[in-house]
Amino acid sequence: MLETSARLLRLLSLLQLPRDWTGPALAERLEVSTRTVRTDIERLRTLGYPVHATPGVAGGYRLGAGSALPPLLLDDDEAVAVAVGLATAANGAVTGIEETSMRALVKLQQVLPARLRHRVEALTSATMHLPGIGRPTVDASTLTTIAGAIRVSERLRFDYETHSGTASRRDVEPHRLVHWRGHWYLVAWDPARDDWRTFRVDRITPKTPNGPRFTQRVVPEADIAERVQGGVGSATWRYRAQVRMAAPASEIRAKMPAAVTVEPDGPEHCVVQVGSDSPQLLTLYLGLADVDFEVIDNPELADELLATAERFRRAAGRE
Repeated sequence: MLETSARLLRLLSLLQLPRDWTGPALAERLEVSTRTVRTDIERLRTLGYPVHATPGVAGGYRLGAGSALPPLLLDDDEAVAVAVGLATAANGAVTGIEETSMRALVKLQQVLPARLRHRVEALTSATMHLPGIGRPTVDASTLTTIAGAIRVSERLRFDYETHSGTASRRDVEPHRLVHWRGHWYLVAWDPARDDWRTFRVDRITPKTPNGPRFTQRVVPEADIAERVQGGVGSATWRYRAQVRMAAPASEIRAKMPAAVTVEPDGPEHCVVQVGSDSPQLLTLYLGLADVDFEVIDNPELADELLATAERFRRAAGRE
């Protein structure tokens, strides 16, 4: 039989699982009587853990949220994950929490067992964090405001500045925060446009109070990822073109990012809507597809293709 302190830790570990535990089930797992389980539950409550009890046949014990933060019980992998996450946050990915992340990390490292401390130190010492040159950071209060509106399903009002610098006022139904390629994005339903929209969080200035409650729409995770990747990519294009490629649409889709639109044009061809920052970059990008293609609607791109072909011909000594 476990000693009292070890038994309390084991009981707390069981209660952290997302399920209800009956008294007899806990007694069986801990190899004690149901009376001892009730006594241990009261000990946990005294320590600050909010253990809720539901009477009845279908009832049981469950660990809930309380008004104060009690001591946390983490297994080895959880403790390492938290420490690495705090070390990453301390490097400034989100503004306003660097110092608090470092303080929390120091406290955690002081109580980590030697075997875990060595794992964390090995990982952090072998990892380099490069500051994103010109990459904007996100204010922690903005993230928490958006996350709070998502959690309680309240409409979010904010000022927004687009990629081109245009300012606007938005009133949307926030759905999900997405972190991708060093930026935070908000995926939301925009009632004014009757469509989904993706917003860069560092360009959002929330307005309070939030709007009225709404019913969340069901959107698969894969659709959210595709929407962010596609919308973000095409929104930053400065140069666009339409190209007919000599390959089936399925083959070209596998080679192109989500932002590129690929439409079948018969069994062996497809029409592609592509974009980039310049004709030069788009020329190189299309060449990487390694299939024949023709430009449909952009003479500037056609001229750049000819210039690049001549340059490569000279480089190969075939003049």
